[in-house]
Amino acid sequence: MVDIAARVYNHHWKIDPIVRSLIDTDFYKLLMCQSVFRNSPDTTVTFSLINRTTSIRLAELIDEGELREQLDHIRTLRLSRGESTWLRGNTFYGKRQMFRPDFLEWFEGLQLPPYHLEKRDGQYELTFEGKWPEVMLWEIPALAVLMELRSRAVLRDMGRFELQVLYARAMTKLWEKVERLRSIEGLKIADFGTRRRHSFLWQDWCVQALQEGLGEAFIGTSNCLIAMRREVEAIGTNAHEMPMVYAALAENDAALAEAPYKVLADWHEEHEGNLRIILPDTYGTAGFLARAPDWLTSWTGIRIDSGDPVAGAEEAIRWWTARGEDPRTKLVIFSDGLDVDKIEELHARFAGRVKASFGWGTLLTNDFRGLVPENRLAPFSLVCKAVAAEGRPTVKLSDNPNKAMGPKDQIERYKRVFGVGAQTPVEVVV
Repeated sequence: MVDIAARVYNHHWKIDPIVRSLIDTDFYKLLMCQSVFRNSPDTTVTFSLINRTTSIRLAELIDEGELREQLDHIRTLRLSRGESTWLRGNTFYGKRQMFRPDFLEWFEGLQLPPYHLEKRDGQYELTFEGKWPEVMLWEIPALAVLMELRSRAVLRDMGRFELQVLYARAMTKLWEKVERLRSIEGLKIADFGTRRRHSFLWQDWCVQALQEGLGEAFIGTSNCLIAMRREVEAIGTNAHEMPMVYAALAENDAALAEAPYKVLADWHEEHEGNLRIILPDTYGTAGFLARAPDWLTSWTGIRIDSGDPVAGAEEAIRWWTARGEDPRTKLVIFSDGLDVDKIEELHARFAGRVKASFGWGTLLTNDFRGLVPENRLAPFSLVCKAVAAEGRPTVKLSDNPNKAMGPKDQIERYKRVFGVGAQTPVEVVV
């Protein structure tokens, strides 16, 4: 087992680049990328870093030269032969050859496009602009770099023994969570923690801990590189970026209202009826389900990613029931800000009513709360979002208004088109 404390102490040896592979990313990015490569290969999109926790002034913590060095290293990465073989030959979700030969040929020759970086008011402005299939693959590595450089900045002055004790305490903290989760009968849980992890080595350790501690209850990881190395399932489907870009490209209000369903129609065609998980909250779950076409009711399940998770799951159950579907046969994936208390609560409420599953993210792979003075390693909310498509701004409403993004006038337009009324703000922890 890797001695993480020793590696952190000696990170200046440069044996640990923060991102060490193009598949050190979330599985759903590759699935979405293949769909975009097929349907919108020449669409110009801009992604931008957004630090929701403005009290953490990243440009004052992280050296710009070190940040550029890590970003430049990512641009040197190419798929290895072994990684390409894994993508071409592995079985994902019971399907061989999930990725088409034309997409993999393109991916094997990919170099991530240039980035733009500058400091402004104590924060980094980091943007990526170019063809959608290329720039979308910057999102996860960019977040991983910023999160780990922040961790390194906090840990830089710690001695060997201090680091050994810190990681021993963090391991104990996680293992105590694992021991609690063991008692949940029928639990299904996956690692969703790549984008805001403490570090690659720590995420890898967390996955190994879940493998040993939870056995069959641990169903996989969103991280492709770790899935390959640890021989576990790669987990993921789609994310908000697709409806956000499709909506931005809509020519009028009628096309805007149809954009979220056009995404899923293209997704269905791309995956031949596989990976049928609905993410309904981009422009409000209630309105999405009320207007959803009948063909969506037969899909496998729904992912709940914002707002009150109980309210979201109950809404889904009512929708399935009203459409003549048995909710007990449907999958509900909870994935927003989860930790053990919330997992226990949600599983207890919905066990037997739906097939509940959990995507455990930041508070799995980056929970160092209370382990250093002044809580300087507490996780924070950092995202990298598609902010424009063909020069038009994107909008996200979410079921939590604290996660909304976009120009104010466009937010009001989208609320009108999608019939979004009053919403209840929920604190964004991560």
